Amino acid sequence: MSEVKVFRVTGKIAKPNFKTDFKKEVRATTPENAREKIYKDLGSKHRAKRFQIRLLKIEEIAPEEIESTLIRRMTLGKKEDDSE
Repeated sequence: MSEVKVFRVTGKIAKPNFKTDFKKEVRATTPENAREKIYKDLGSKHRAKRFQIRLLKIEEIAPEEIESTLIRRMTLGKKEDDSE
């Protein structure tokens, strides 16, 4: 079975009445899976079509570099402030 990695994806959403930059961290096995997950998540949350989402960079990051607390807890398996 493949190892799950964490990817940071940066890009832009360009809809007619809505333009914004984004940076999102996702757990996936390959960069292609991370790309599909981003298209799925942003498409459902912002009603954006794939051609309206521009992915500028997909990079694998180390667990120490994870900014999202949810992704960090899922990856490391415990809270940061646990003393056990």
